[in-house]
Amino acid sequence: MAKVIAEKASNVTQPEKQVEIKHLRTMKDEAGKDVTVVDRVESKSVDNAIASAEAQLASAEARVTELKADIAEYKKIKG
Repeated sequence: MAKVIAEKASNVTQPEKQVEIKHLRTMKDEAGKDVTVVDRVESKSVDNAIASAEAQLASAEARVTELKADIAEYKKIKG
């Protein structure tokens, strides 16, 4: 799923910088052409966005490490 990330306009009541994240998906229109639509929009503080992305990265890196170990085991069995 693609995303469009942009700084959200500042608000006097919220001095903390905010980001707006548009989650996109591709669909087919009636003519069969691909069109990109906004699935959902979320706003969060830039600090929370960074923390969330870092947590997702750590999780993905752990999963890659697990998959590499699995591949090594499969290759041992294959001979």
